[in-house]
Amino acid sequence: MTRVLVLNCGSSSVKYRLLDVPPGGVDEVEPVVVASGTVERIGEDVPDAPRDHAEALAGAMAGLPLDGLTAVGHRVVHGGLTFTAPALIDDTVIGAIRELVPLAPLHNPANLAGIEVARELLPGVPQVAVFDTAFHRTLSRAASTYAINVETAERYGIHRYGFHGTSHAIVSRRTAALLERPLAEVNTITLHLGNGASACAVEGGRSVATSMGLSPLEGLVMGTRSGDLDPAIIFHLHRVAGMPIEEIDELLNRRSGLLGLAGVNDMRGLLARRAAGDRAAALAFEIYCRRIRSYVGAYYAELGRLDAITFTAGVGENAPAVRAAALAGLDRLGIEVDPARNDTPDRGARVISPPGTPVAVCVVPTDEEWEIAGQTLGVVGRAAS
Repeated sequence: MTRVLVLNCGSSSVKYRLLDVPPGGVDEVEPVVVASGTVERIGEDVPDAPRDHAEALAGAMAGLPLDGLTAVGHRVVHGGLTFTAPALIDDTVIGAIRELVPLAPLHNPANLAGIEVARELLPGVPQVAVFDTAFHRTLSRAASTYAINVETAERYGIHRYGFHGTSHAIVSRRTAALLERPLAEVNTITLHLGNGASACAVEGGRSVATSMGLSPLEGLVMGTRSGDLDPAIIFHLHRVAGMPIEEIDELLNRRSGLLGLAGVNDMRGLLARRAAGDRAAALAFEIYCRRIRSYVGAYYAELGRLDAITFTAGVGENAPAVRAAALAGLDRLGIEVDPARNDTPDRGARVISPPGTPVAVCVVPTDEEWEIAGQTLGVVGRAAS
């Protein structure tokens, strides 16, 4: 067994998972979870809350069996155009991640804090940064360039970066394995639907289009984020309503999406309200699914040939009503959901379309920590060879 610690440090939380990877690697075996947990409310003025990430990580690691630890893998949200693959962490890499803070001011500073603390606590263990954006560096210039002034875009790093890359990567591979076909031959639309949500067109294992852009705000309707909207709304709120930019940022990122439409950001709560006849919940559900359907149609056209549509993450894996409604009316495109297969209590990787349908509709559980562990071991192995 090879032992890997995966760390995901947010602004006020630390998620960790300690994994043993058997011989054969992450694509050949099921995860072996030694320990996992979350430390929350870091820095908050509440009893027993850790003062900072150093205290939080030290407390978490104190109870972990870290003997024989091979590597530490860190989730880093934004790699910009600098990082096209995971990177073995040194002072140069840390400096480059710090330079990208303006692109992810809420995420990269917390990711850096985790890296710096883990290096102090585990000085002899190789550490690897795995970037959410790296999977999407295969986007063409036409797919990643916004139609604004070129000089302005280059000066300020305005570019479609995309996110949820570790999820889209592992889910597209697992979809090909489920269909028993080589990854290079399979075109898939992966739908990562959680509190954050994104769509990705994956052509033979390569990302060719994705719904999130400069930030995780663009694209699908999410728990608290608006997703796509007319940029003039921002100017309108600033000029006409007198809202400062910081308040608009808060509105679009934390008070919009399902929460803004229906007062609840959790899909389970929304479905319960919809079933009880709540009109706002019913409308929010329709808007949510309609946006997904629009992206499926656009990415089908982008790919030209589509083999599979795969739902993943909390909503994608556990909400049959969303899966059915999001793909309703697409049967002429060879896309159908079988009601019995869709409603099964099974939680493993499965096909939920009728037998013989041209496009397989699948549900495949994601495991971003497992993907980070695999990428981390790949970097450490190459560095040692």
